[in-house]
Amino acid sequence: MHTLPLFRQIFHREPDILARAPGRVEVIGNHTDYNGGLVLGAAIDRHVTVALGRRTDRQVHLYSNLPRRLFTGTLDTLAPVTGPDAWVNYPLGVTSVLGGPSLPAGFELCITSTLPHGAGLSSSAALELATALALDRAFRLNLGRLALVTLCREAERSFAGMPCGILDQGVVAFGKQDHLVLVDARTGTFTPIPIPPEASLWVFDTHHRHALTDSLYATRVCECRSALTHLQGVHHNLTCLTELSLTALQPPATELPPILHRRALHVVTEQERVRQCLSVLEEGDLHGLGLLLNASHASSRDRFENSTPEQDFLAEHLVRSPHVYGARLTGGGFGGAVMALTDPAFSKAHAGTVARAYRARFGATPRCLHTRPADGATVVYAGNA
Repeated sequence: MHTLPLFRQIFHREPDILARAPGRVEVIGNHTDYNGGLVLGAAIDRHVTVALGRRTDRQVHLYSNLPRRLFTGTLDTLAPVTGPDAWVNYPLGVTSVLGGPSLPAGFELCITSTLPHGAGLSSSAALELATALALDRAFRLNLGRLALVTLCREAERSFAGMPCGILDQGVVAFGKQDHLVLVDARTGTFTPIPIPPEASLWVFDTHHRHALTDSLYATRVCECRSALTHLQGVHHNLTCLTELSLTALQPPATELPPILHRRALHVVTEQERVRQCLSVLEEGDLHGLGLLLNASHASSRDRFENSTPEQDFLAEHLVRSPHVYGARLTGGGFGGAVMALTDPAFSKAHAGTVARAYRARFGATPRCLHTRPADGATVVYAGNA
């Protein structure tokens, strides 16, 4: 059911605001954002949509069509939730960082989604941005888009317990049709980068779900911080891993423990791959872009160790498929999705061949999504605000 009819069915009235935010594909730049680096992402044409209605009391009512659950709380007792209702931590976290108890009234929020949950397409950031835009308009907070991005990242960090960088929220907010988004985590800027019109993006959801707050994502963040701390003993002016050159990371220039060396080596080489991608995109060289995507996946697999057998299988089979330039895991890893860059001749039939091979190996059929870079989060309707 669409969002508006569902809101009417659950809350028996019309909403004040309708807002929508896309999912995102991490094109390249795996785990470089929280290391102060560059990432290329794309907002995609799959969305989380929220309908919001202001209340006259302090209560907060949240309904989602994914778990089909109604959650009830109050502005005065906002706190993280565990168990089957943990999905509410994203809208509750956004409510908290936008003012929480200082908001003038509670609200009702109805959530629908066309994004596969847990596939690494950042359904959480989409929910955060859609909620933030709706609350901003409903209560006339007049916050700018960059401020909302920063606040949503803080909500995910402090409320949902996910130590993420700025990639997800930034791409979801600043996406542009037929463009990638260059995220510069150091400067906090988001720049649209044209992508050749003949480029297609396919996403293959492994159905091997990941919950990043329960995964090794936080461990990788800690390992990168440990590597940085160790390296700062040698490079005293170093502020982030992505400032390093490959030469500066080679022994005997540093004596990092092997596991930390692998993590740092991935980050440093991934940063260089992002830079190279900008050059090949400017030249319109999709074959060169595909080779960089393949190299990115290999580094994630071997150095950062955040891929899974399911993701490796898909990436390997996609690279051998006709009309595919390159493929790599997308998102934080440890399960989720693989992205393929293809030419327009790659079809549902080609995707089906890969899906059947995956099913023969793992006993499940991956969900295949053909996507295009899309516009970022927006308020669709504001009839009473």
